[in-house]
Amino acid sequence: MVTHEAPSDHAAASGPKAGLPPCVPSRLPGHSLIPFRQDPLAFLRRLAETHGDAVRFRLGPRDVLLLNDPALIRDVLITHDRSFSKGPGLRVAARLLGEGLLTSEGDFHRRQRRLAQPAFHRPRVAAYGRIITEYSLQCQCGWQDGAALDLAEEMRGLTLRIAARTLFDTEVESEIREISDALHESLRLYQWGTLPFADKFEPLLPFLTRRFQRARARLDATVYRMIAERRASGEDRGDLLSMLMLAQDVEADGQQMTDLQIRDEAMTILLAGHETTANALAWTWCLLAQNPEAAARLYAEVDEALGGRPPGAEDVARLPYTRMVLAEAMRCYPPAWVIARQAREDTDVGGLRLPAGTLVLMSQWVTHHDPRHYPDPFRFDPERWAPDAAAVRPRFAYYPFGGGSRVCIGEQFAWMEGILVLAALAARWRFDLVPGHRVVPEPLITLRPKHGIRVTARRRS
Repeated sequence: MVTHEAPSDHAAASGPKAGLPPCVPSRLPGHSLIPFRQDPLAFLRRLAETHGDAVRFRLGPRDVLLLNDPALIRDVLITHDRSFSKGPGLRVAARLLGEGLLTSEGDFHRRQRRLAQPAFHRPRVAAYGRIITEYSLQCQCGWQDGAALDLAEEMRGLTLRIAARTLFDTEVESEIREISDALHESLRLYQWGTLPFADKFEPLLPFLTRRFQRARARLDATVYRMIAERRASGEDRGDLLSMLMLAQDVEADGQQMTDLQIRDEAMTILLAGHETTANALAWTWCLLAQNPEAAARLYAEVDEALGGRPPGAEDVARLPYTRMVLAEAMRCYPPAWVIARQAREDTDVGGLRLPAGTLVLMSQWVTHHDPRHYPDPFRFDPERWAPDAAAVRPRFAYYPFGGGSRVCIGEQFAWMEGILVLAALAARWRFDLVPGHRVVPEPLITLRPKHGIRVTARRRS
């Protein structure tokens, strides 16, 4: 059973004021760093409960402002978007992803987004539905009734295959384990790199640098090989790689992307396009296993909508409850659990005067579990996403894909992929959590289940 301590009633939100709120008192220099590293989810939630919607605290050498009011979050992500840059965590991620959409800034980011956007237009996204279903059916071919599975691992493998096929129009079956291990290693090293003073300690720990370089080299080998093969063939296969290679910036200099720029975007899409969706799916299966009434309703919807045939992109609209289940799972366990921004200049946000350099955190985990927006917030309840219920909430009470100019470019693809995978697997299988298995969220760059999601697969009649 997944359990978390339910939060107390939220402290009253602070009213607008000039300047920043006073810093949370520290007993010792850096005393917040240990509880933050041990359990950042609980640490940030306690701060918001105790100190309100704008909390200033010290995190090692950094002065940090945590925002938990949807209006303040909107101000940072939309109203004053250009007054903020990405936080230090994604500057660490840039060592793997380069200057991709997740990590690039300013005019260069806007140019790259213009070039990549056509690959995610609705008709093209819909065309990927067949691939998603095809791989979802393949994924379950080797499963047996009563088999023990780790659904976190199964979903990572499935979404990696889907990402590789839609991105590169290629199979990566022979490389899937090596690619997955290299991505896993990179995520682990990212956690180290975000520690305060990590840049100072890194020269003293050369083995970490070597491990990261090996992981990046393994991923680069695959991506650059695929780029080179496509350059040599000159084919337009209608996949994301073809679109990235053919895209021209007609609004500026008419230039195309270099191999390095394509590599950075491909690496970003490969990582973000499979890791976040895999986690969302794993958490969804976990929650369905714990909530049999919601699972029964999802199975009934899938059976009625599909009638025993495989799902397609056209079926997404016929599966509204499946979408509600996925939305609620991403509320309970948001794959992206925190967003960081740093003020480029002195900026007013909701009456708060943020000096240049202020580091701002906005945590989906905290906001998605705010009882003002979600009564009994640790209860899984897909009915929260019935149209009437969802319509009354503030826009940024729910933001699993971020927001503003940097909202996830693949959001529509992720929704379609999640719904089709759930439908394709639920049509044939249900899953029971292994008794005694501990399911613990692990906040790395994404919110992973630390010990996996271990289940027994049961074939549905």
